[in-house]
Amino acid sequence: MTPLIKLHTAEKALAAQKLNQYVFKVDSGANKIMVANEIKKTYKVKVLSVNIINIPRRSRRVGKTTGFKSGFKKAIITLAPGQTIEAIKEAAK
Repeated sequence: MTPLIKLHTAEKALAAQKLNQYVFKVDSGANKIMVANEIKKTYKVKVLSVNIINIPRRSRRVGKTTGFKSGFKKAIITLAPGQTIEAIKEAAK
């Protein structure tokens, strides 16, 4: 099982790439060590730090019907200076 699900492409996440940080949605059972090892193995870069944030689910209403917008876990990966993830840079353009 790979802890990475997909690249998170919000406006703040794309702005963080200028600071050499990349944001990924990750599996709910993933921890910092699992994410760092997967990034190193997949993209062959040096990871300086991994910060993980749990985004809770939110209630949403449409008319009388109430439901939930599902929550998720995301990881902010900081790379060593001078290193980039080229596949992501091309996708962001």
